[in-house]
Amino acid sequence: PSFGFLFDIDGVLVRGKTPIPAARTAFQKLVNSQGQFLVPVVFVTNAGNCLRQKKADQLSHLLGVPISQDQVMMSHSPLRMFKRYHEKCVLVSGQGPLLDIAQDLGFCQPITIDTLREKRPLLDAVDHDRRPNVLVTVVLFGEPVRWETSLQLIIDVLLTSGYPGNPYQQENYPHIPVLACNMDLMWVAEAQSPRFGHGTFMVCLENIYKKITGRDLKYEALMGKPSRLTYQYAEHLIRAQALQRSWDQPIHTLYAVGDNLMTDVYGANLWENELAGAAAARCRSVLVCTGVYSPHGEAAADGGDSVTHSVTHSVFHGHRDFGFDPGLVEPDHVVPDVDAAVDLVFQLENFAP
Repeated sequence: PSFGFLFDIDGVLVRGKTPIPAARTAFQKLVNSQGQFLVPVVFVTNAGNCLRQKKADQLSHLLGVPISQDQVMMSHSPLRMFKRYHEKCVLVSGQGPLLDIAQDLGFCQPITIDTLREKRPLLDAVDHDRRPNVLVTVVLFGEPVRWETSLQLIIDVLLTSGYPGNPYQQENYPHIPVLACNMDLMWVAEAQSPRFGHGTFMVCLENIYKKITGRDLKYEALMGKPSRLTYQYAEHLIRAQALQRSWDQPIHTLYAVGDNLMTDVYGANLWENELAGAAAARCRSVLVCTGVYSPHGEAAADGGDSVTHSVTHSVFHGHRDFGFDPGLVEPDHVVPDVDAAVDLVFQLENFAP
């Protein structure tokens, strides 16, 4: 094969915990009789609340084909490359086994919001042994459960240069580094309407910080779709798969299959614009109609004219630090579901399994 797939998960393969029927059909076409993939496949999700192995196990069960953790890319996966922070004490925010996730990524001294909350009443100016270590970085994995607690304590950390419990010192600017994963404003689960995502939590944090200080919250790095960093890392995983299978033909085209114009399509098109310096020649976006994007009752047809029209007249749901360009949210192809996406790509590539 000279191409590979980047599959989103929520809204493409599942809605919440409910599988989308087309997913299992699609993946039967992507493996041989031994369950080996016929083309390189990476699952690129903006979820960040579990380890890669758990997500791989869930996908294997859902799709009926064996998935390895090396095929799974969480929103936080690129943090493995941020080695300069791995030895430092970092505050981590989100849900799930946060310490396990942080340590799996290479962080040696992670502290959770809950741990900080428990220690805070014990802060003692005399007994230094009872103080939490100075926090030098904040890592936002995903939306937490108790937003008000996380927002309060993250602001405390940022306004005290990593010494929560000290008085606020607004002259400490820029603040300590903030690394954020997953900028999705909304995502789809079982509910009929989209639900708040981590991007909504980030909007709250950014606005609280600016309201208090009059200054913009700054990010050391943003990862998860649509960031270039995410697609760069995903392409690395695709090439590693091809190498492992001893496929000699270069991977020329990546097909990014997703349900969200503001993340999946925007990110694929942004990466396409960057590919002059990358090994892949093209990145093509394929939009499905089973998640965030809905064709509003119109028959989904190949091509993005009606999509572009609706987007140019809609509100930009992308992150504050990403500019809105109507061209970046125009999909190369629109299909009903992931099964139709696989059929389309096989047809475009003249690939007969």
